[in-house]
Amino acid sequence: MARRRFSFAILARGVGLVGLALVLVFAALVALYAVARPISTLMLGRTIEGKSYERVYVRLADIAPVAVASVIASEDDGFCHNDGVDWDALHEVMSGAGRNGPRRGASTITMQTAKNLFLWPGRSAIRKGIEIGMALVLGKVWSKAHIVEVYLNVAEWGDGVYGVEAAAERYFHKRASQLDARESALLATSLPNPIKRNAAHPSPMQRILAARIVARASDTIEQLDCLPQ
Repeated sequence: MARRRFSFAILARGVGLVGLALVLVFAALVALYAVARPISTLMLGRTIEGKSYERVYVRLADIAPVAVASVIASEDDGFCHNDGVDWDALHEVMSGAGRNGPRRGASTITMQTAKNLFLWPGRSAIRKGIEIGMALVLGKVWSKAHIVEVYLNVAEWGDGVYGVEAAAERYFHKRASQLDARESALLATSLPNPIKRNAAHPSPMQRILAARIVARASDTIEQLDCLPQ
């Protein structure tokens, strides 16, 4: 019995030390990515596998405002006013979650930024819980402008295509600063499934979704009081 207690104590201490190390790594990366250009875990994974990817980091000021508004309208229309988590939407989704976690996201842009930078793909209640905690930290220490800038520069827009600048060049042969309302909306419709949804060759459903986003984006621009004008 004493040996089992001793073994459990060693195990618990080891788990605690690993947990502390991960927290310290997370804190260090949050501080680093506040001033340095971040990469996502998917980008890192491709590098480890010896695969290339396209990504050109651009400042928020160099992204067309309608593109920013379209993504926010599509992904997180409460972005300027939540603390990084949409608690009402999350509660609705989690209440219907199965054993493998929620069937759909309810993820805010801040939560997706945390997932892209620090976590692994897939869905599970454990990962969602970690994602929520990380999003709350990002919401406290990063400005809204920095969060959306990072998100737009690490989001996946196709196989090996990351960030809105690379996506604009790949699908529309122009800079992110030159995107119009329709192009911005089509890019926004691709985010939930960037491998299967091609902004340059949209499906009929994508066209319908894009038309809705165009209508909403003009109103969203007027409500982005958390971003520099």
